[in-house]
Amino acid sequence: MSRAARFVWVGAGGFVLQVVTLQALAAAGLPYPFAPALAGAAAILHHFLWHERWTWRDRTRVGERLGRFLRFHGTTGLVSILGNLAFMKLFVGIVHLHPVAGNLAAIACCAALNFVLNDRVVFAN
Repeated sequence: MSRAARFVWVGAGGFVLQVVTLQALAAAGLPYPFAPALAGAAAILHHFLWHERWTWRDRTRVGERLGRFLRFHGTTGLVSILGNLAFMKLFVGIVHLHPVAGNLAAIACCAALNFVLNDRVVFAN
């Protein structure tokens, strides 16, 4: 399986984890914005651990985990938040897609950027 395919599988698993975690936290009475923030944090941690152990397992060196973890959070967070806003502006504000379609397109673009950043920055040789 290609590295890109593994990246997509990890992302899909993280999405499911985030939704299930959000549902569980909301059902337990944890209010907004705490429930979504914790669910998102769980998904990000899931992504990092699976990418480290599966997607880029050939590029992980012992003793470098903290640096990788910080680079992962910095790059993924920046792209996921700012990239999503910018792509939503493009797809919904300029191209006039429906917000759900625009969000799906924005997520796809951010995923592509995150793959490149993970490959070149977070898990670089």
